[in-house]
This record gives sequence, C-alpha cells and structure tokens, in this order.
Amino acid sequence: MRIAVLDNDRSQADLICQVLTSAGHVCQSFDSGKDLLGQLRKDSVDMLILDWQVADMSGTEVLRRAKEKLPSTTPMMFLTSSSAEDDIVAGIGAGADDYMVKPLRRGELVARVQALLRRAYPAQNGAEQLQFGPYIFETRPGRLLMDGNVIEVTHKEFYLALLFFRNIGRPLSRAYIHEAVWIRETAVPSRTMDTHVSRVRNKLQLRPENGFRLVPVYSYGYRLEKLGA
Repeated sequence: MRIAVLDNDRSQADLICQVLTSAGHVCQSFDSGKDLLGQLRKDSVDMLILDWQVADMSGTEVLRRAKEKLPSTTPMMFLTSSSAEDDIVAGIGAGADDYMVKPLRRGELVARVQALLRRAYPAQNGAEQLQFGPYIFETRPGRLLMDGNVIEVTHKEFYLALLFFRNIGRPLSRAYIHEAVWIRETAVPSRTMDTHVSRVRNKLQLRPENGFRLVPVYSYGYRLEKLGA
C-alpha cells in the first residue's frame, strides 16, 4: 500500500517510513503540509499518517484538506507527541481513524496500520506478490518462491531478503538493516546479522550464475547487486 507520512521532524518521518517499508508498503515522507497536499493533487495514496502540528498548518487543517482530495475510505491516523485527552478527542472528531502517541513503538505502529488497511481495503487482504527475476515474495503469508519452488526461510530471513531486493544496487548500512528487520530488538550482535545474511545468500542461491550477488560493503553493511544478462 502507498502511505504518506507528514512529520516536522525529518528523522522521525524517515524512521516511520523505514518501519512501514520493511512491512511491505511504499512510503513517502513530507515535512510540510503544503508539500503533502501538493503531492495529493498529483497522485493519490492509500493511507495518511499525520503529525498533530506542523510548521505551516495544523494537523486538523491538513486532514480536512486531504479528505477533499482522497476517497472517503482512505484511512488517516495521527501520530504525535501530544497525549492530552482534548487533543485526542479533537483528532478523532476531525475525522482521523486512529491516534497514536509518540515515542514511536514500531510493532504497534505496524499493527495499527495493518488493521486500518484491512478495514479500508477488505478486497486486498490476499497475498501480495512481488517478483524479482525468478524470486516471488508473497508478503501476507511471508512465503518465498524461486522458479516456482518454495524456499524454507524464517520470518527474519524473509524480510531481510525482501529488504535487499527492494533496494537492489543500494548499499544498506548495518544500522538501517537493524532498524528494518530487528525492529523491536535494541541490540543485535554483529555475528547474528552476518549469519542471517549468509543464510539468505545460500538459501536464495544469490550467485552470479543466477543473476544476483549479495556482497559486503567494507565497514558499512551489505549490497545486493543485479548482474547484467
């Protein structure tokens, strides 16, 4: 699903998008209401996540104007630092479908977003398929196939592999991989990540003869490369 995030704090918006991308969504972040609304004039999204107060306008104003541009079923959620009951009541009263208070809890964010999307788009709750060459990722059940054959992978191996394929050619830092795959775990030993990467490389046969190569980037992280035909 396509999700737009509005937050004054660019690092916070990027973190939200990172979490949602690892859950299989396409995410775009904005730090001003004007920029978000300008984008909505050109393209639609499937969900909005809004800060309560941004520099150029209030969250309720952004919500009201976004509702004029999007289908009435589009879910909208406030994610903000204000836990005051009056603000929560005002947000829901303005038409928000949910309200989550910072600091960001990654697992809860994904669960709330998935619940809102299931309710808004009941016909799309089947297995979403993403294909990269001979590999097919079915994101809803978390199933991975190569040339039509199921590859037995763990939950983390599945999302680690999907993260690499969504970022082909882009070096991914260890910190980024940690945030995207080990979402709620504060400390992950380096050897744990290396072991998972090695298993993904072996199970998916990411070798030049199959068109892909998963390589370490010295003192940084890893990169999945797609080789020429």
